[in-house]
Amino acid sequence: MIPGLADIPFFPEEAGNSAPQVDAIYWALVGISTLMTVGLFVVITCFLIRYRHTSEANRTMLRLSPTYLEVTWSTIPMIIFTGLFVWGAVVFVKANRPARNATPIYVVGQQWYWDVRHQNGRHEIGDLHVPVGQPVQLIMTSADVIHDYYIPAFRQKYDVVPGKYTSLSFTATKPGKYRILCSQYCGTDHSLMTGYLFAMRPDAYQRWLQAKDGTGTESMAETGAQLFRTFSCSGCHGENTGVHAPSLAGIYGNSVPLQGGQFVTADDQYLRDSILRASAQVVAGYKPIMPSYQGQISEEQAMQIIAYIKSLSQPPAPAASLPVPNSSTP
Repeated sequence: MIPGLADIPFFPEEAGNSAPQVDAIYWALVGISTLMTVGLFVVITCFLIRYRHTSEANRTMLRLSPTYLEVTWSTIPMIIFTGLFVWGAVVFVKANRPARNATPIYVVGQQWYWDVRHQNGRHEIGDLHVPVGQPVQLIMTSADVIHDYYIPAFRQKYDVVPGKYTSLSFTATKPGKYRILCSQYCGTDHSLMTGYLFAMRPDAYQRWLQAKDGTGTESMAETGAQLFRTFSCSGCHGENTGVHAPSLAGIYGNSVPLQGGQFVTADDQYLRDSILRASAQVVAGYKPIMPSYQGQISEEQAMQIIAYIKSLSQPPAPAASLPVPNSSTP
């Protein structure tokens, strides 16, 4: 071993659940590519030596090779590379499929920083805190241009696109501090759009999450409820209103009929579009009278309003049970 070679970080450490699978594909590609390259150069070298200018090799036209040889050397590489493609596709799909119990964290990319919000109202700029061993889903969008959220130690990256919600799902497997980068050129200070992911043990993460340090005393849903009233959404979509508008209670995750006969699932993207571009998808049976809030409501505020709408679909917390008096008690 060359002195000091072991200290050079040739590869980021594996700290996410997808990292071993991604690295396995990488090394398989390197191995197969190396094997084919070496094989080709060996054949080329042998032919250079055998058929050099001064050699007495027979250069008369040879008979055609059997068909089975051509089929073999065409079929085997096709099977190998098709297998690599399927392997990579399976790993990609599994890596980007959020677990049912994944904790949602909301990320807005802006020139040139990451705006991160947790459900309980904790707010971060640039950095991200997550628990080890618990699945996380980043729900991401951009306020300006295309960015790309990249965590090298997790082998995870995904485009952050204006006007669209994308998601990045992962589970941290090792406590530590890991770099976050933007891997899509986004302007003058693109190289400064960095941060750190802090993977924490669950108990330490809960303590950090509750110690808000002045970054927000209300949850995203509570802030969203205030914005819902501030922008007069409750005047049409609230209870006991006289305006003929769709009810939002229980809408999240359900199918919504649209004018024209189409159906769409009321997910984050649909709710965002309905808030910022109300006329894009009008619910069947209603007139397109809702104003557009594009340019009035920021991406962060839209996420908070969506969090509030989501809370309307969740069952209320059970009330604390009162002690039942004993019949023998006077």
